[in-house]
Amino acid sequence: MNKELMEALDILEKEKEISKETLFEAIENSLITACKNHFGKSDNIKVEINRETCDFLVYAEKEIVATKEDVEDDVTQIALEDAKEISKKAELGDILNVEIKSKEFGRIATQNAKNVILQKIREEERSVIYNQYYEKEKDVVTGIVQRYVGKNIAVNLGKADAILNETEQVKGEVFKPTERIKVYIIEVKNTPKGPRIMVSRTHPELVKRLFESEVAEISDGTVEIKSIAREAGSRTKIAVYSNDPNVDAVGACVGMNGARVNNIVDELRGEKIDIVNWDENPGNLIQNALSPAKIVAVFADPDEKTAKVVVPDYQLSLAIGKEGQNARLAARLTGFKIDIKSESQAKDAPGFRYEDYMDEYEEGYDEYDAEDEAQYDEASEMSAEQE
Repeated sequence: MNKELMEALDILEKEKEISKETLFEAIENSLITACKNHFGKSDNIKVEINRETCDFLVYAEKEIVATKEDVEDDVTQIALEDAKEISKKAELGDILNVEIKSKEFGRIATQNAKNVILQKIREEERSVIYNQYYEKEKDVVTGIVQRYVGKNIAVNLGKADAILNETEQVKGEVFKPTERIKVYIIEVKNTPKGPRIMVSRTHPELVKRLFESEVAEISDGTVEIKSIAREAGSRTKIAVYSNDPNVDAVGACVGMNGARVNNIVDELRGEKIDIVNWDENPGNLIQNALSPAKIVAVFADPDEKTAKVVVPDYQLSLAIGKEGQNARLAARLTGFKIDIKSESQAKDAPGFRYEDYMDEYEEGYDEYDAEDEAQYDEASEMSAEQE
């Protein structure tokens, strides 16, 4: 039993996660390469390795010829009298397996064999790392900030380094070496120098994955994140829906005393997060998306993907948001182009009849006041606290 070889293979398998079978194949190929360098050819060379004991045998298949004078190539032929010394059963014309002592290989042949094994180990190591992180593509991982490379950041993910490009960094975020951060893996490429992993702190899916890891109801499918809109570093809006009538989707995401959402806000360095209920009705969805602003009426055209929204005069600035952010995120969240007007602006619009839309939306407006007033007040208070 070759204990040293077995121990070496066990260590490689454990530390680098390379299968023993792959290593055995690398050793076989290295021995064949050594034979080729030593003898000039290797077509008739065979290598056998016992997977249990790690004992190996290298032999050449040689044709038995009559006399030594008939031997034209001593690598592929052997005289009958020499063959008889190896096997008494040898006969003229037979193929005899002649053992090759690997210790007889020259220094160059041995070095080449060593290089073959090392090259295979490096290739397999890169392949293992690539497959490991390719499975995590489109997912969130925790990394350790290593260093700044120009304006990019090198982040260690464990067995590989990832690149956080300047375009994928949140404006204003500054990291220190050894700091732990969560990043979203955008893409994993296999290159000759190893896997190239691109990560992001600005991608909307980062917020979605953080909610999936923080909120049990989302991870088990009870609550779904239907849509998400994000302006990284500033504000994110997500629309959630509960598949269980007994589970409040928004409440599940917020958590007791806001514990769940606050954990995510902390990870995103204070980025504000608005959580609203998803609704199949475009009008209701747009109304929810513009929260915490109070809505008087919504005229939604599902075919054109446009909507006109009327809000109380005193709510216009809240509905539009700072620099139009609230309206912009609501538009991305719903997929509708939203035109927001105050009641005064709407009344002055050509062809507008106040009583027409009030008759149509009065019932829903009253329902909103009754059911959502508490939620609106709470949202306003939370928004004010975050500001």
